[in-house]
Amino acid sequence: MLDETDLRLLDALQRDAQMSTQALGERVNLSASQVGRRRQRLEAAGYIRGYGARLDENRLGLQVQAFVQVQMASHEAAQVASFARRIDTLPEITGAWILSGEADYLLHIYCRSLTDLNRLIQNEILPLKAVARVQSQIVMDQRKYDGPLPVRCAVAAS
Repeated sequence: MLDETDLRLLDALQRDAQMSTQALGERVNLSASQVGRRRQRLEAAGYIRGYGARLDENRLGLQVQAFVQVQMASHEAAQVASFARRIDTLPEITGAWILSGEADYLLHIYCRSLTDLNRLIQNEILPLKAVARVQSQIVMDQRKYDGPLPVRCAVAAS
């Protein structure tokens, strides 16, 4: 169970994972050693999946961001597994969600150009047997980036 201090610690870490243990302690009103122990416990319990850096897609030349909805032609287990294995291998696909509704999957894709996006869809996604159709939405601008999870909405132990 998480307590209020755990929630504050998780919130601080997801906003700045490079924050020193001392700074984290000051933020959540604990000693550095207490923060270190709590952090290790939260990692071991799976609340913290890992740490990473946020990169600038434009500086990397990834000028096209798109969301691609995929409607499956078949939900046969082997074909769905083949589809899942293939999308896992394509580095341009940075996120994939299984949905309810008309579309079965939503893929988040970054490419250098529209030509590259078209090539990915035409040569890698549409030829898969399980795929019936795709619908693409090109991101024109991004107002809010993937933000921290709303840990304040999580339930703390009473």
